[in-house]
Amino acid sequence: MIVGIPREVKRDEYRVAILPVGVEELTRAGHRVLVQVGAGDGSGIPDEDYVASGGVMVEDAATIFGEADMIMKVKEPQPEEFPLIRAGQTIFTYFHFAASLELTEAMLHSGAICVAYETLRDSAGRLPLLTPMSEVAGRMSVQEGAKYLERPQMGRGILLGGVPGVKPAHITILGGGIVGANAAKIAAGFQADVNILDINMDRLRYLDDVMAANVNVLYSDRHVIREQLRLADLVIGAVLIPGAKAPNLVTREDLKIMKPGSVIIDVAVDQGGCVETTKPTTHSDPTYIIEDVVHYCVANMPGAVGRTSTFALCNVTLRWALEIANLGAEKAASLSAPLASAMSICRGEVTHEPVAKTFGMTYSPKFDLN
Repeated sequence: MIVGIPREVKRDEYRVAILPVGVEELTRAGHRVLVQVGAGDGSGIPDEDYVASGGVMVEDAATIFGEADMIMKVKEPQPEEFPLIRAGQTIFTYFHFAASLELTEAMLHSGAICVAYETLRDSAGRLPLLTPMSEVAGRMSVQEGAKYLERPQMGRGILLGGVPGVKPAHITILGGGIVGANAAKIAAGFQADVNILDINMDRLRYLDDVMAANVNVLYSDRHVIREQLRLADLVIGAVLIPGAKAPNLVTREDLKIMKPGSVIIDVAVDQGGCVETTKPTTHSDPTYIIEDVVHYCVANMPGAVGRTSTFALCNVTLRWALEIANLGAEKAASLSAPLASAMSICRGEVTHEPVAKTFGMTYSPKFDLN
């Protein structure tokens, strides 16, 4: 198989889909790897390292898309890449289809085979290709929240940990999954007053056992959410329904009860956001203000720390890329339940049920191995 690694074109995206060791492993397995010139620059990986590992450097993306049987990316294909994708070609990347009807329709029209990192489930029911980026985004959310609470950034002028004689910031985290737990760890280290909300009591009991003393766990319902919004200096949206649009837990009307200059970091923006007023932003222009509340809704948060994120992501994607390359995406998905769970669109059919439900499309269970 010919595997293509184009340079990411999404604004302020600095990750790359493969490390030199990945090129070496694919080449050793008999595959040919095309890497676009400069693809690794944002992660500090020079072209020479790919060449030394057996990669073939290519100047333009069109050639890579034109020759490769499988394209590996980090972010979803961008509109300028849509015409380059052809029928039967495998695209292995983060898609987050539920957040974009335009992307979904474009991939259906292309006839491509879309294998989504974010919905691949292992035998234990975990999301191994989403986890490392959730860890990065969760930790970054507190880092960014601390910055945008500063007065020059239009925040309240709050130091997360306070100082002796002055109370710390009140942080509310909506969701106790990977993002929420990592956010809480970092926020606890800042000595903030941290509150995690979730509807899974088993998860809350676990978090209560492992978190620091300044982290409280609360069952999430409408009244508790509004109570927390009144108190919060920083709200972190960390809700995930795999493959589906995130639920709106905070309405525009709710913003009116929040403190002026408080900050919302909606990590769920990739799946539509868990705040009604969320709209995707970029690292170059990350925030906007509605009802005196600062919104930070960057859709590719881990892209800002490209080197850390690239290594974390490629550590978990390579084994699956090898499996797809060795067998072909459709055969691999017919034999592997994890890859079957990652098959979102195949040759013009929606093969992931939450995506079909989101847009009222017909669901094809051709890869349902249950």
